[in-house]
Amino acid sequence: MTTDDLPGLAWSGSPLHIENMAGQLKRARVGVVDYLVVCIPSGASVAKGGIDYETKPGAGSLTQFAVRAEFQSLGIGTFLIGATEDRIRARGLCSAELDVEENNPRARALYERLGYVAFGRQLESWDQQRPDGTIEHYETMCTLMRKDL
Repeated sequence: MTTDDLPGLAWSGSPLHIENMAGQLKRARVGVVDYLVVCIPSGASVAKGGIDYETKPGAGSLTQFAVRAEFQSLGIGTFLIGATEDRIRARGLCSAELDVEENNPRARALYERLGYVAFGRQLESWDQQRPDGTIEHYETMCTLMRKDL
């Protein structure tokens, strides 16, 4: 993913989210995170996700995964997770972890199908901007890990 991809990722979140990704891409330039985007032949982005190598020493932390609604259930999320796990292994790491919102059972089911196991629950908070510009506050995540990369 590059800054040129950001306008085409508006489907994945609010302007606040896109702004956060722009900040994360600065960290990617120094090698502490990787961001990937999946595009269809037309060049349109349909999925994205990142790996943070600083969050948990010795593991890659998967973050900000999303698949455009009309492309869900086609294997794209599975493909993207596999690609991020390949990058984690290429760094010599053998485990990955991620947090998933407790109100997102579909994503959690995918992660568990791919071998991730829940090992904790944490209070985490972040802001989500609604289309009308108001900010909604979210919290509480389930943490999952896969150790056998």
